[in-house]
Amino acid sequence: MKTILSSETMDIPDGVKVKINAKVIEVEGPRGKLSRDFKHLNLDFHLMTDEETGKRKLKIDAWFGSRKTSAAIRTALSHVGNLITGVTKGYRYKMRFVYAHFPINASIGNNNKAIEIRNFLGEKKVRKVDMLDGVTVIRSDKVKDELVLDGNDIELVSRSAALINQKCHVKNKDIRKFLDGIYVSEKSTILEEE
Repeated sequence: MKTILSSETMDIPDGVKVKINAKVIEVEGPRGKLSRDFKHLNLDFHLMTDEETGKRKLKIDAWFGSRKTSAAIRTALSHVGNLITGVTKGYRYKMRFVYAHFPINASIGNNNKAIEIRNFLGEKKVRKVDMLDGVTVIRSDKVKDELVLDGNDIELVSRSAALINQKCHVKNKDIRKFLDGIYVSEKSTILEEE
């Protein structure tokens, strides 16, 4: 069944600029600028101002949409919400080293943009991971064996964390017993902590 019109709105916080141009949404805030392309979705995006409160809002409409199209509205709003959080607060992922016997040794280089992992399961191989654009990685001062990944774009931060995690997979062993690796331990925003 098709619904004639389904629409949802979200508030745009103060200090954040949102531009829409042919389904490409640009969000600018105190931490920088992010953009995202929604051309693959059959939705209408509008910027509007609430008459009563005077707050700016983003409205997304789906005309004659199926259930899937209507579901995409909420997804698009969540993505824009992530962009707004990124340019206001930023994203921080924390990762912990897990090892039973051989201590994992990590050295960070290239201006906090790359990490080299050594002695994983006692292997001689050096695993090198480059961070994606705009993501920095540092060793935590307070906690032993912890990495902190910071960035504005949630997708790039989480993908960088996934790249580090994938480099440390245990091969040819029972992974229920060999739990060594580098795992994401916490997901948060940068501003809450500071």
